Amino acid sequence: MPADLQDLEARLGHAFQNRSLLVRALTHRSYSSERKAPEQHPDNEQLEFFGDSILGFLVSERLVTLFPTSPEGRLSTLKNRLVSADRLHEVAQGLDLGAFLNLGRGEEMGGGRHKRSLLADGLEAVIAALYLDGGLAAARRFVSREVIGDISATSPELQSVNYKGELEERVHLLQLPKPRYAIIEESGPGHAKMFIVEARVGDAYAERGVASTKKAGAQLAAKAILERMNLSATTEA
Repeated sequence: MPADLQDLEARLGHAFQNRSLLVRALTHRSYSSERKAPEQHPDNEQLEFFGDSILGFLVSERLVTLFPTSPEGRLSTLKNRLVSADRLHEVAQGLDLGAFLNLGRGEEMGGGRHKRSLLADGLEAVIAALYLDGGLAAARRFVSREVIGDISATSPELQSVNYKGELEERVHLLQLPKPRYAIIEESGPGHAKMFIVEARVGDAYAERGVASTKKAGAQLAAKAILERMNLSATTEA
């Protein structure tokens, strides 16, 4: 059963006037196809299509504002990484979006709540729902906060490897507890902050990452746990 939508609205930072938009954004086609009256349970594919365009516009808008002197090629690279399935999957994981999806029985049994493509598509649909319910301002607030965040042109979280996503998939396969992240320490002046972020997987793994943003610190901590897991696997072999 999907979790309470009020909880998701709190995470999104938006209380829907028309909650049916949010319900549709969370409805996979597998759920609609199993209903006796599928037309009464429209899936999220059109919203996903629309959300992809909204996301691309908002990311482009923000990058031009953040990096006014950067060449087009660099901006395109940053944009491609921010709108990538890896990035959207990471954001969806942070929201625990999978817990709110409406899935058909087969998709549910096949681990649909953890699938990278399904979660990324669902997030795009949610962005469209935010736009349709609250206008561009609501979508912009969400994208700026959750998708873009505090970045620089060289932020580790914008590099090609998504360590948090890799760790999520690894622990799921190993049937280990879901990774948890916590800010252990914040230091330095406002213009040069440093964060120590701890990633923990149950009682077996705990590592820390130090970076100039919380998200980058979390990526480095996740990377350290993956390296420990790989070392353990090599030693056991």
